[in-house]
Amino acid sequence: MTFTLVVTMVILLFLSFPMFVPLTVAALIGLVHFSEIDTGVVIQQMVTGISPNALIAVPMFILAADIMARGHTATNLLGLIEAYFGHRRAGLPITACISCTLFGSVSGSTQATVVSIGQIMRPKLLKAGYKDSFVMALIINASDIAFLIPPSIGMILYGTLANTSVGELFIAGIGPGIVLALLFCIYCYVYSVMQGDTITLIPKRNRAERREALRKAILPLGFPVLIVGGIYSGAVTPTEAAAFSVLYALLVECVIYRELKLDDVLQAALSTGLITAVVFILVGVGQAFSWYISFEQIPQGLLELLNLEGASQEYILFIIALSFFIGCMFVDSLVVLVILTPIFVPIVDASGLDPVLVGVMVTLQMAIGSATPPFGCDIFTAIAIFNRPYLEVIRGTLPFFIILAFMTALLIYFPGIALFLRDLAAF
Repeated sequence: MTFTLVVTMVILLFLSFPMFVPLTVAALIGLVHFSEIDTGVVIQQMVTGISPNALIAVPMFILAADIMARGHTATNLLGLIEAYFGHRRAGLPITACISCTLFGSVSGSTQATVVSIGQIMRPKLLKAGYKDSFVMALIINASDIAFLIPPSIGMILYGTLANTSVGELFIAGIGPGIVLALLFCIYCYVYSVMQGDTITLIPKRNRAERREALRKAILPLGFPVLIVGGIYSGAVTPTEAAAFSVLYALLVECVIYRELKLDDVLQAALSTGLITAVVFILVGVGQAFSWYISFEQIPQGLLELLNLEGASQEYILFIIALSFFIGCMFVDSLVVLVILTPIFVPIVDASGLDPVLVGVMVTLQMAIGSATPPFGCDIFTAIAIFNRPYLEVIRGTLPFFIILAFMTALLIYFPGIALFLRDLAAF
């Protein structure tokens, strides 16, 4: 049965069908040939999959991200970080890294971060003497911190699929996101020192210029503070925070900055509708597929095959991380999330692992896969935005991959990196 399902999906994928087709067809073939259940259950499960209230947050966070990506948010955040760090050794790459982290906490989208930060910072870094391969690899990988820093679309979807608190996932992602940004900054400094005199420094900003940069960045910085602070304090739920994020984005970009017009907002809404439709179709079909494999007890069979019964929690976390990483290297991370989460949820429950820790680990692997050859989605975003060939874009990614792998090991052996803030919030 498992062989039939896998072969069906692989054949349909090689025939270039969109991912929701292989998932649906595999579930239908299983129901028709291996079960005696009415195929109408597929429709019922699809509706069930998109019914959770937590999913309401997805289109709202996407809309808020699109509005801010079209406005001045990225520029003002960059201006602030550059004013305080740009003149120092490795100041510009550290500026790019911190800006990607901050913009990720505003947008929740890795691709929006690549576009918004990359288009501004790449020319500056090249002018300062940094190699283009290093610059593109930095922007691609630093943008993936957006997967970990709330609001994270990946965490919302994982929380829905695994029946895990989205609010706790948001809080737990902050620690690993900050640690990862720090590791990237350390590498940027080491790289800059190794380059020596080939790197030029930008002039130091005076006190008045720094105050002006801070004034312009206050409103964008207020976004993550209000969102995370509201969730952390229990004042708002993630869904309420998503609704507030749209209002905040509209006020900042349309009323205060006056950067966006009505047509821009309408275009952002249209783009949000298209993205949300794709996401919800995958989530609905993924629910139907996961229900079927759970009904047939396929995850339990895989549990025996992987020999995870009685295994240590560290080993189980490693297997989960490896599975998601390999999947995200070849297929869109959302598709991997929809397929693998239902398989591993019973394993996580049986092992006693904290589902929030697993959610952060899965999200980290989605980030790594999005920036890793051969088919990381952020790589192709960079190819389109920077108009550079594939091999040139991926040339400098190895050091960042090593850092991300090290971050994975840290999470496995030091789970407190993710769970400390979550446990603190519980008090």
